[in-house]
Amino acid sequence: MGRVFVAGSINMDVVATADRHPKVGETVAGREVLYFPGGKGANQAVAASRLGARTTLIGRLGKDAFGAELRAFLAAQGVDLGWLRDADTHSGTAIITVAASDNTIVVIPGSNALVSAEDVADVPLAKDDVAVSQFEIPLPTIAAFFARARSAGATTLLNPAPAQKMSGELLALVDILVLNETELGFLAGVELADSDQAAKIIAVARQLQARADQTICVTLGKRGVLALAASEEFAVPGREVKAVDTTGAGDCFVGALASQLADGAPLRAALAFANAAASISVQRMGAGPSMPTAAEVKAVL
Repeated sequence: MGRVFVAGSINMDVVATADRHPKVGETVAGREVLYFPGGKGANQAVAASRLGARTTLIGRLGKDAFGAELRAFLAAQGVDLGWLRDADTHSGTAIITVAASDNTIVVIPGSNALVSAEDVADVPLAKDDVAVSQFEIPLPTIAAFFARARSAGATTLLNPAPAQKMSGELLALVDILVLNETELGFLAGVELADSDQAAKIIAVARQLQARADQTICVTLGKRGVLALAASEEFAVPGREVKAVDTTGAGDCFVGALASQLADGAPLRAALAFANAAASISVQRMGAGPSMPTAAEVKAVL
């Protein structure tokens, strides 16, 4: 069984709940304020660890109260923190408003912006491992991490969110790209809508494909997942659930997928497992704390 290595962000999520989102310039009364460990890298690592994968998180934390809380939380989830470094700045922070099961997020990178190529240079990646990253740390760091992973025979998995343009060189280092239709449209330079048919989405994914053997997985929420695996196309049906908080659902999907791939599961089965895991996470508040266990996922499958 391989391991999961996540190079990524670690944030404290400060969540305000309200009946509705304020308009620009408007103040609305909130219901409560909550503090949850988050950050896309941490969320993905926690998801993979809770689902049984040996998981290492590479990143940086500030020397502040949030940093201490985040370190304690991650250790309690069984995540290996041997590759976490301190930074002389505040820890990453996300300000989140949740209303009517939807969210708005403002992320202040803090220590995440200081994760460097040096931080990933000596990570002990090996064949059968899965190297995971996302766009909340500097892109040159991700490129260095993935180049090292590919030279070691590990699988690289990128979640290009929050969406930003990336070089063709970085895209070519990606074995599995996991993104939603909005991110796919942004990277491909094509406008996509929630109502677009599967054939159109797959056609756009094919335009983006950087290598003939590259896999692109497009998450569509309750509509499920579309996958372009090299030249093969297939769909994984969605799951209808009552969503409470969608924060971290995509990260849950990525971490769950990585855990299954590290365990040697075939792609189609791994995607179905990840889809079920994400459907559980949206029924709970918070990002990191909402990640399910393997037993919970197996129960709904």
